[in-house]
Amino acid sequence: MDLLLDTHTFIWFINGDGSLPEQVRSDIKNINNRCFISIASLWEMAIKLSLNKLQLQSDFNKIAGLLADNDIEILPITFAHIQVLLKLEFHHRDPFDRIIIAQGATENLLILTRDENFNKYRVKIKWD
Repeated sequence: MDLLLDTHTFIWFINGDGSLPEQVRSDIKNINNRCFISIASLWEMAIKLSLNKLQLQSDFNKIAGLLADNDIEILPITFAHIQVLLKLEFHHRDPFDRIIIAQGATENLLILTRDENFNKYRVKIKWD
């Protein structure tokens, strides 16, 4: 499976947070799955860290190593993603989530998220 981790999913994964369902953790660790994180998620994390609204178990500068260690690829934002974003209805107003939704739709990725607003879009999600 090709998986796109929502920002909170990635944070819970790297922090070892018990809020992350064991099946989701297993899906991320499964070497048969290809995992992605949006560059928008890293941007969102950097903003929240600078505002002291986020705490990580590890230093942000170690994120690249954590991504490599867990075979998680950074998904850049492309023009095609923005074209899909322009057509999204405003069920969800968070700009970071909206681009993740657009990326998931464009790339046909299964999004790992507990955000129920994602259900309002034509994207595949999983959370169990």
